[in-house]
Order: sequence, then structure tokens, then C-alpha cells
Amino acid sequence: MNTEEDDAEEKNKIQVQKKMIIKPEAILRYLITDDDRMDTLIMCQGEQLNLITDDFYVYEAMGSIQPYDKFKLNKLVKFFQVVEIQSYGKKKEILKEERVEELRKLALKEKENIGGESK
Repeated sequence: MNTEEDDAEEKNKIQVQKKMIIKPEAILRYLITDDDRMDTLIMCQGEQLNLITDDFYVYEAMGSIQPYDKFKLNKLVKFFQVVEIQSYGKKKEILKEERVEELRKLALKEKENIGGESK
């Protein structure tokens, strides 16, 4: 049974929670590398941070995985458990090789500016 105190506490949690959009290069980096920052962000996500992406970003990241990558299925499962996936809402474009190369270059470069945009 909820009390007014419980409701007020829940509203405070919602107000404090920040949103972070996870871009496709960050998703790819998380899935195919051992990046401590991304692993911690997703695997140890706290209540203060709401991780969000859309299905098109997931599509681009998954489509950029190569057979020689060290892809771990359990990381993908954890990703879907933790990250809120929103609908792109439009017809998805075909993933072209140029875009795959661009995403892989961004995902595999040095550990700078990974993650996404904070709101």
C-alpha cells in the first residue's frame, strides 16, 4: 500500500534521474571490446542514470559486428536488460559499408568521448 511519503520519494527519484543517449558507436564498442568505462556504465548502472537508445542505433551497431570481433552474447543480453530501447519510428535505411566503417572507426578509436549525449 502506497503512502504519500512513498509517492513523494518516487517523484524525487524520477526528478533526480538523468538520461543518457547511447549512440551506435558506443553500443558497438561495448559489444566488441573490453572497455572498462562502457562496461561499468552498462553493467553497474545506478538508479540516477536512465540509459536510452533507439532500435535504429542497435541495428547499426549489430550490423557493424564482424566475424573476427570478440562479440559476447551475454553483453548484448545485459544491454537489453539495462537500456531502454525506443522505436526509431521511421523506415530504417539499409546499412551501407561506408557507415559500418565509420562506426567501427569511432568505436575502436581511443577511449575518448564515448557514451552519448546527456540530457
